[in-house]
Amino acid sequence: QMRLEESGGGLVQAGGSLRLSCATSESIFDIDVMGWYRQAPGQQRELVASMTRRGITDYAESVKGRFTISRDNEKNTAYLQMNSLKPEDTAVYYCNARELGYYPMSYWGQGTQVTVNS
Repeated sequence: QMRLEESGGGLVQAGGSLRLSCATSESIFDIDVMGWYRQAPGQQRELVASMTRRGITDYAESVKGRFTISRDNEKNTAYLQMNSLKPEDTAVYYCNARELGYYPMSYWGQGTQVTVNS
């Protein structure tokens, strides 16, 4: 079974940058969509960014222009570069790998905390 592990979270001041990494236990070459989600206290988990195998990306409007998702199939790792961080970005960030099909499969990491101070 696919296992995902996030890293790179931490405490940062507003305006700073962080790069999150998502290491996977299996190849992501055939993973249809790699994505990053986040969940703030009392909030719904929301999609932050995603990328398909063909390189098509999708971003939440709130992070567009500030965050960049990428995936390295050879290293079985996905990344989320976060620039110009705001306090509103504070949340637990989760990596997600999704296989599409008749019975779609979705895999989640345990999450990494990102805290942005004013």
